[in-house]
Amino acid sequence: MDKFLELLHDLCTGVTEPAPAKTGRPRLPLRDAVFAVCFKIYSTLSCRRFMSDLRDSHSKGYLSKVPHFNSICNYLENPELTPILYSLITETSLPLKSVEVDFAADSSGFTTSRFVRWFDHKYGTVRQQHEWVKAHLMCGIRTNIVTAVEIRDKDASDTKLLPNLVDTTAKNFTISEISADKGYGSVKNYNAIQRHGAVPYIAFKSIHTGRAEGLWKKMFHYFQFRRDEFLAHYHKRSNVESTFSMIKAKFGDHLRSKTDAAMVNEVLCKIICHNICCLIQEAHELGITTEFWANQSTPR
Repeated sequence: MDKFLELLHDLCTGVTEPAPAKTGRPRLPLRDAVFAVCFKIYSTLSCRRFMSDLRDSHSKGYLSKVPHFNSICNYLENPELTPILYSLITETSLPLKSVEVDFAADSSGFTTSRFVRWFDHKYGTVRQQHEWVKAHLMCGIRTNIVTAVEIRDKDASDTKLLPNLVDTTAKNFTISEISADKGYGSVKNYNAIQRHGAVPYIAFKSIHTGRAEGLWKKMFHYFQFRRDEFLAHYHKRSNVESTFSMIKAKFGDHLRSKTDAAMVNEVLCKIICHNICCLIQEAHELGITTEFWANQSTPR
């Protein structure tokens, strides 16, 4: 935990402080709020039970002051925190950009405390199920670091979000190949991957044909006639399943938050905590030195 807190504190130093309010009570520094929110998610405790850990962090100099537990919940519900958390996910992936060249994409859901109810006319009864948040992400297959993430509604299509994940990853990483399951199979996705000089290893459905021109046709015939070689690359996508398993096993697959913005922010905090844990692991295995905001003269 000591190393995690050290890295989280270094990460939060790059958060830009907004202009102070002219009226009202003094606000909690934004970097303290981000630190407290991420540490709270890492602890998997409720806000009240988490306060002793927060006071300990303050005594170690990681916080300028100890916030009230309601302040943590309020910041978690603030939609203005969402773009900041997205940028922190990107920043936590950068120390491994010299290691990762192969990537995998997939999506998974996180259950919530909210329920949706409907009347089933066929059976004449009221049914209900948990609401859930769907996270689409791309990760490196060697270290499981998350390089890009999109969080949309539970019915969002996987295949339409792959170009965004590819483009976000390509801004900071050199991509050699990308693997994904059949749900991402489309000519548009193949072109999006080819645009960055990478090779797509996306499994083909039984209804797919090789009639389309370009890379799709080439990879379709590769899949048909050299399937063992194709599958050796394709099965690297198992690592994205491992990534989701790591996140859910360590930080839980259930969200405590009730509002839409808070649920999105909670998932993003889980991914930030996961990335920091990956950096700690690679510091021991590969000797990677973690330095945040290294390419910027001034913090964000």
